[in-house]
Amino acid sequence: MTDYHHRKGLVRRFFGAIGATLTWLRRAFANLLFLLVLLFIGALIFGKEERLTVPQGAALKVAPTGMLVDEISTPSTLPAIFGGAEGPVETRVKDLVDAIDIAAKDKRISSIVLELDYLVGANLSKLEEVGAALQRFKAADKPIYAVGDNFTQSQYFLASHADKVFLNPMGSVLLTGFGAYRNYYSSALDKLKVNFHVFRVGDYKDYIEPYIRDDMSPASREDNQRWINELWGEYTEQVTGLRNLPAESIDRYIEELPENLRKHEGSMADTALAGNLVDQLASRRDAVDELEKKIGESDDKQSYKSIDALDYLRHEKLTRIPKPGKDTGTIGLISATGTIVDGEAPAGKIGSESLNSLIAKARDKKVAALVLRVDSGGGSAFASEAIRQELLATREAGIPVVISMGSVAASGGYWLATAGDHIWASPTTITGSIGVFGAFPTFEDSLEAIGVFNDGVGTTDLAGTMRVDRPLPEAAASILQQGVENTYARFLQIVAEARGSTPEEVNKIAQGQVWTGRAAQQLGLVDELGTLNDAIADAAQLAEVTDFRVEEIKRPLSPGEKFLRALSNNVDARIAAQVKANLPLGAWLNTLAPNLAPVADLQNYRDPRALYVRCLMCSAP
Repeated sequence: MTDYHHRKGLVRRFFGAIGATLTWLRRAFANLLFLLVLLFIGALIFGKEERLTVPQGAALKVAPTGMLVDEISTPSTLPAIFGGAEGPVETRVKDLVDAIDIAAKDKRISSIVLELDYLVGANLSKLEEVGAALQRFKAADKPIYAVGDNFTQSQYFLASHADKVFLNPMGSVLLTGFGAYRNYYSSALDKLKVNFHVFRVGDYKDYIEPYIRDDMSPASREDNQRWINELWGEYTEQVTGLRNLPAESIDRYIEELPENLRKHEGSMADTALAGNLVDQLASRRDAVDELEKKIGESDDKQSYKSIDALDYLRHEKLTRIPKPGKDTGTIGLISATGTIVDGEAPAGKIGSESLNSLIAKARDKKVAALVLRVDSGGGSAFASEAIRQELLATREAGIPVVISMGSVAASGGYWLATAGDHIWASPTTITGSIGVFGAFPTFEDSLEAIGVFNDGVGTTDLAGTMRVDRPLPEAAASILQQGVENTYARFLQIVAEARGSTPEEVNKIAQGQVWTGRAAQQLGLVDELGTLNDAIADAAQLAEVTDFRVEEIKRPLSPGEKFLRALSNNVDARIAAQVKANLPLGAWLNTLAPNLAPVADLQNYRDPRALYVRCLMCSAP
């Protein structure tokens, strides 16, 4: 008995020792791997910036990835390729514009090559800003080439600026026109027994329509059809002008596409070539060979001689040291991008406290003037007013404030824009949407359907109001509606005072109506049409400075945010795109996500009085 237990103990100890050794090795390996990852990321974040050499006669390779944006969003999780949440790769418009403008004056840069396969999309106004920089580059007598396997509508807009457009023989130019479509949830909410309480002013204030209708209202349809036609007119006019095509060519190309495809045996590439949308059909290898002859070979003899636009910009920022005493002033530049919410918010949203601290920082720096770049469809009325007051305080401190509207500066975005000395917009900016709504869902019927009831006592009829598990009392509904009407009247007054008009006149172009930048200028809602650089030049003129530098004022990233940003920046967008292409379900969910945006946006409804100045359709094509 004793011998048996002794032998059993030895066996257990033997295998236990092996197990412990394997566990130790596993943990040691995991810790070592984790340490190596930290060292790698640390080197990316804190390592010295490599100083590149710009080859003589090289092409500037402009190859944006993901979405074109005014402000890079702060990543909240690991990149999707590492198992984190899906999030778009982003390229900042100002970085591309700055790189192109510097290269236009750089004798080492001979040309630009546009490689646009990994540009996911962009609003038209952002494409126009990059396009304007490309035109300035061409004005310096430097050619532009565009190479693509396929061209989407956004990609083709930029490609149309090229002197020569190469398209893969298996590729396509897919032009479809602009659309404004949404999902509507009224019947679904009825089936779920959700009571969505809505309070609004303005016949065209359609942000809450998805919750109360199953289709677009006639007023909303009329309003949206007007501005989307205007934007499509801008797109087609610019593309046909750049490609020297007849005015109706793009619309005719789309209308006659099925018939023309039959003529070319279903070849989209041949159809695009016949329609003069591209200049030459060539495989990627053949296009590179031709570019090598025009530009020269790279050092490794594998491609044409080039330098990436963003690498080039970093190189130039490192090597171009400002001369002491040359600047007579500093123009502060702050980006305000995303939904307007109360309190703190990361990059990609506009938090009233976050943005106000940056505005106050600009005053402390005693900038000569401040440019606020607004790209927002609005949000909280309370937060919008808080930001407007901070901008007014800046003007009272003797610092001119110029507003530069990005793709969208509507509703709450326009509310805070009224604080500027001057307002600039792109012709294709979406703005206006001057209106207010209140929204409050309650779930008492949903809960009762599953046997959950609510009861109790209170000291007044309003006690327990605004609970999602109780009906909304009639008195509370009256209070909310009056709050909406009061806030709308205040909005009209603010706009009237800022634009030298009257509330009655503003009301005629308000009521939630959406306008393009060009129409808004004609209506007196904006002062000038132009790019961000035009707004900066205007700010310098208001401040009466000639030689100036632009200082971007940003919230510093935390170490954790730097870590995630470094990971995001170093995940090859091409790899991510290839992974997504092989995951049909993931790709389908990706297309579904924008349609569910109105529902997801409910989490941003935290205005103290449940009053919002937000635009539904203000996501410009």
